[in-house]
Amino acid sequence: MTTTITLDEALNLSISVLIDNGFSKNHAQSIARVIWACQRDECQSHGLYRLLVCVHTLRSGKVSPDAEPEISDAADTLVRVDARGAYSLLAFDMGRPLLVEKSRRHGMAALAINHCYHFSALWPEIEAIAAEGLVAIAMTPSHSWVAPYGGTKGVFGTNPLAFAWPRPGGQPFVFDFATSAAARGEIELHRRAGKAIPEGWAVDKDGNPTTDAQAAMAGAMLTFGGYKGSALSAMIELMAGPLIGDFLSLESQAYDAGAGATPYHGELIIAIDPKTFMGPDWTRHTDRAEALFEAIIDQGARLPSQRRYEARARSLETGTVTIPAKLYEDILALLKP
Repeated sequence: MTTTITLDEALNLSISVLIDNGFSKNHAQSIARVIWACQRDECQSHGLYRLLVCVHTLRSGKVSPDAEPEISDAADTLVRVDARGAYSLLAFDMGRPLLVEKSRRHGMAALAINHCYHFSALWPEIEAIAAEGLVAIAMTPSHSWVAPYGGTKGVFGTNPLAFAWPRPGGQPFVFDFATSAAARGEIELHRRAGKAIPEGWAVDKDGNPTTDAQAAMAGAMLTFGGYKGSALSAMIELMAGPLIGDFLSLESQAYDAGAGATPYHGELIIAIDPKTFMGPDWTRHTDRAEALFEAIIDQGARLPSQRRYEARARSLETGTVTIPAKLYEDILALLKP
């Protein structure tokens, strides 16, 4: 069974749930906008379901509901934002303007968000940067749920990597994927629905392949593409961990101490100004990039995020989103009586 609500109701419900449970207005709005965008684009694992995750993390005593991020103009091409133990989204909103300014001034710049809890998809962040006409790359570790290639015990996080390329007159080229075979939230949604997960997603606690979502949650997830996904995951650990002075996924898991809260670590975002890199011929080089996209589309292949953009168009046309009825009931139960 499902429940359909309007887009406005989805946003207002998200804000209300977060404020009712103790988040400040600024944090609630930043978090809710991303949750709403994911639900609008039919990204179920990062949509309204994440309200349950946010409230559980707050009730576990881990995340700060109201800490104001501290911005540091760290270097010519580096912005640091200390989230001070809160969710990352307000820190990103506050640090983005300076990141954009620095990347335009110097050709590229990086934003390091430290001491944050991170639950969200990365594409809303890099889409916001691409909307400024900039190329964007983002990455973050998580908890050590994922075994390295050839192993059976968690070392890596799901470690998403996202990229955005602005396109003239259209939606940006965007990909955002976990380096694990599936997002953690996808396994949780399968568990909630009592559905088996595909083979190759995880092993159980004894290291045996499993299609049981509950056993997968108790065991270890697997990387996509074998050793290739494992190498990318290690890169993200290093780039968004020690390089910016923040936690590895193993350290985030240890810090959690069994609370089952959202991962605590850092995030690295890089913005590149194509006009600076391409120089006076930037229009010609942009056209060459468009030729690449056309060569993909013309043979019937899809660009990453195309399904998501199509879902966005449907949601905006109907003005509604649809979620499992049980999830809707669980969310309503989070509101104050």
